[in-house]
Amino acid sequence: MSATDNRESPLHYHPFRLFWSARILSALALQMQTVAIGWHVYDLTRSAFALGLIGLVQFLPSLLLALVTGQVADRYDRRLIVRTCQTVAGLMALILALGSYQGWLTRDAIFVLVFILGVARAFESPSTSAFLPQLIPAEVFPRAIGLSSASNQATIIAGPALGGLIYVAGPPVVYAVSAILFLSASFFTGAIRIKVPKTAREPVDLKTMLAGIAFIRNKPVVLGAISLDMFAVLLGGATALLPIYAREILHTGPWGLGLLRSAPALGALAMSLYLARKPIERHAGRVMFSAVAIFGLATIVFALSHSVALSLVALIVLGASDMISVVIRQALVQLETPDAMRGRVSAVNWLFIGTSNQLGEFESGATAALLGVVPAALLGGIGTLLVVILWMRFFPTLARRDRLVSHDSI
Repeated sequence: MSATDNRESPLHYHPFRLFWSARILSALALQMQTVAIGWHVYDLTRSAFALGLIGLVQFLPSLLLALVTGQVADRYDRRLIVRTCQTVAGLMALILALGSYQGWLTRDAIFVLVFILGVARAFESPSTSAFLPQLIPAEVFPRAIGLSSASNQATIIAGPALGGLIYVAGPPVVYAVSAILFLSASFFTGAIRIKVPKTAREPVDLKTMLAGIAFIRNKPVVLGAISLDMFAVLLGGATALLPIYAREILHTGPWGLGLLRSAPALGALAMSLYLARKPIERHAGRVMFSAVAIFGLATIVFALSHSVALSLVALIVLGASDMISVVIRQALVQLETPDAMRGRVSAVNWLFIGTSNQLGEFESGATAALLGVVPAALLGGIGTLLVVILWMRFFPTLARRDRLVSHDSI
């Protein structure tokens, strides 16, 4: 692509505006629907185990189909894949609305529909990540990630609240609104028109299916960024312990827990808005390592805090520093990867993210059961700092990385 002022807004590009609008609508629908499904399943079962199964059922397709979804994203029209997945999500939401309205929707039926939604998301995520770099010049890409991340954090904050508010009118209403948002997202995605150069398709075999893993393994900058972010989330999963901290350590009620849960997203939203206006232009590697170190320090402060105010500040800083790491990782992964392989690499990246989130919650819970809540959170923060030190030695090319956008990406 031609050189472009990296201060230019990605919203100047019509394809990105359509993409961004679709992402907001889809993410808002997903957040609203997630709240509704959780409440609905608990109303039907009164089982905490059933609530846990919802997350597992959604995550399994990403785990089982990681190699397939990446291959599909690299062989077929990514716009069509994303649009199809959003349409499927809308249809599943319509079935949820109809089933709950007519009274035949059981727990098992919800799990089946959630699994199908998980399959759609498994195909949509790598295609979406690989599709974005095709919409804007490489120099504007970091700003686009910041803007996309900001809108995603906004939906994480607003979506559950809106879903809970609408749920008062009944689950069918939430599902119906979600269906409208998903189908509207599909419409915006379908309106995107860009010219994508045709590339020769490699034969589908074990080598091409594992190409994403092989590429990441042989690209120290990409491997270092993905694994650093993964281990930071895996070890620093203090947010999984928030209910216990709110009740036992900070001695606050549900209102306090709500504030604590919102704090990381507020920090992430503020940072993503800042990065959308002032993207990281120099010393990207050092900034990423510094951000992860701050993430670890914020986790330690939170672990030792007995003050609600200090805990909120620590969680806001935690969310903001994590967003810096996320933006740098996403930019490096997408800009360092050839377009013909972005789908497979994105699929592996999404698997890493999903695994670290799930295992991070498990690690925090298991460690808390063995050592206690405060030692578990404290150990996670210290472990994150140790990872930063080790990764600076293991991946010196990442530590020395200056610009997010290399000359090869332009």
